[in-house]
Amino acid sequence: MDTSNLEKVQQAIQPNTKMIYVETPTNPTMIVTDLAAVAKLGHARNLAVVVDNTFLSPYLQQPLALGADIVVHSMTKFLNGHSDCTGGAVIVSTPEQAQKIYFVQRSAGAGLAPMDCFLVSRGVKTLAVRMDRHNSNGMAVAKYLAAHPKVKHVIFPGLASHPQHEIAKKQQRGFGAMISFDLGPLDSAKKFLNHVRLCSLAESLGGVETLISLPALMTHASIPPEIQMQIGITQGLVRLSVGIEDVEDIIADLDQALAQI
Repeated sequence: MDTSNLEKVQQAIQPNTKMIYVETPTNPTMIVTDLAAVAKLGHARNLAVVVDNTFLSPYLQQPLALGADIVVHSMTKFLNGHSDCTGGAVIVSTPEQAQKIYFVQRSAGAGLAPMDCFLVSRGVKTLAVRMDRHNSNGMAVAKYLAAHPKVKHVIFPGLASHPQHEIAKKQQRGFGAMISFDLGPLDSAKKFLNHVRLCSLAESLGGVETLISLPALMTHASIPPEIQMQIGITQGLVRLSVGIEDVEDIIADLDQALAQI
């Protein structure tokens, strides 16, 4: 039996290169990482720097230009933008990396279906227009939430209160559409989510529609409660993916739902 191809696949999937893997902003706690600083640190130690750029898309943040070696995206989210396909993307910085990824893709059968490719390519055509609207709506909604008396805390890099606001300003073209905010007790968050009308309760994000979720019981439910608390996922933390609807309609929906708490 010729095992040469198997060995090549194993080498491609498990290379000797060690890496630093960064998601910025983080999901759902919205922590921002200084990508240029991490790239400098990683390269000084011969580590590849890989960045998950899903929350901002290439329109608002370009990690390769800040020193990253590889960028990954969930194409399901902003790149597609219409919540109707599933996919992932790996963007590399050297031909050698591209050859390894392509070899794995051909050998392991990890290619995207034709229809999904079409849906993502369609979505990318409107990426700039959508992200501009996501960005402006996100800022308006974050300011509204920050001023609301029933909201305990808002986590949004576009607000000056965010601890990494200056880093976000330096490395991003905008602050995006992802907002997390704390409503305190779990019952308050449940009441709020049970009364939204325009916002759709869903674990996904990045669609043209406004999507809302409760990480502690949804996306991050598999994490033990004590670990959730350690990393800042409280029982009343709500994650909001602000859509491109009229911002006054979005705020009106949030306002009437908050009135039920």
